Amino acid sequence: MVDWHLVKEMKPPRTQQEWEAEFRKYQQFPEFKILNHDMTLTEFKFIWYMEYSHRMWGRVVGLAYILPAAYFWRKGWLSRPMKGCVLALCGLVCFQGLLGWYMVKSGLEEKPDSYDIPRVSQYRLAAHLGSALVLYSASLWTGLSLLLPRHQLPETRQLARLRRFAHGTTALVFLTALSGAFVAGLDAGLVYNSFPKMGERWIPDDLLAFSPTLRNIFENPSTVQFDHRILGTAAVTAIAALYLFSRKIPLPRRTRTAVASLLAVACTQVGLGISTLLLYVPTPLAATHQAGSLALLSVALWLMAELRRLPK
Repeated sequence: MVDWHLVKEMKPPRTQQEWEAEFRKYQQFPEFKILNHDMTLTEFKFIWYMEYSHRMWGRVVGLAYILPAAYFWRKGWLSRPMKGCVLALCGLVCFQGLLGWYMVKSGLEEKPDSYDIPRVSQYRLAAHLGSALVLYSASLWTGLSLLLPRHQLPETRQLARLRRFAHGTTALVFLTALSGAFVAGLDAGLVYNSFPKMGERWIPDDLLAFSPTLRNIFENPSTVQFDHRILGTAAVTAIAALYLFSRKIPLPRRTRTAVASLLAVACTQVGLGISTLLLYVPTPLAATHQAGSLALLSVALWLMAELRRLPK
């Protein structure tokens, strides 16, 4: 899909002539000319429906936010703070849709000075993923805050440290998930398919190959994969330390379950990540690894909700 219309594109091509017209539009762009020049109409239909399904799902999600919000608002069931929260969430939904098209558009642009294969900008991909993670996190946090009763926890110094530790660990999990967008955007998972070393070295020779140095963090596939490894290792180490520290503090059963679940999901996610790398990034496994990052972030937010302070 090489254009965007809020309503018009909801109706897919139906006749052979409509499909051929859609295919001819795709053939004008670099992705076809350079990467998919031998693609058939049947193969084009497959990638078209993949994009179409994603866009339609985005519209369904948007309606799932906006319609109930409008109904509850009209009925007067929302408190003043909740109205602000609902407006922010609905605004994020709309922003996410616009950002998605801005990302897709980057993969359709002519880049005469580039020798790389046509692909969406890794910066826009990271922005789109980051926006989705913020929307999901805000939605989940709002739901947990409403549905989970706060525990009557004594405010001790150890509990305050555990709470700060949980907040920092959640931020690290979020950052690690976000760095995965740069790995995907640059196909950095295909650079060094060995673990724990990168090839024969712990630190690859081409870690700082680009100039200026700052470009390597976001544009050098070797550096991007290295950073993702470091962030992943730091995240699972922090979670393990958080689990050990929590064992020293008397916590309610539900909170202990959240801590144990966080460690279990983190170990599973590490296993998925290493397997994805060693098997040269098969799509089903890579998608499972991406879903695992969302599961890990979800459990981390659950733990944060369990450790909330009682209102004064």
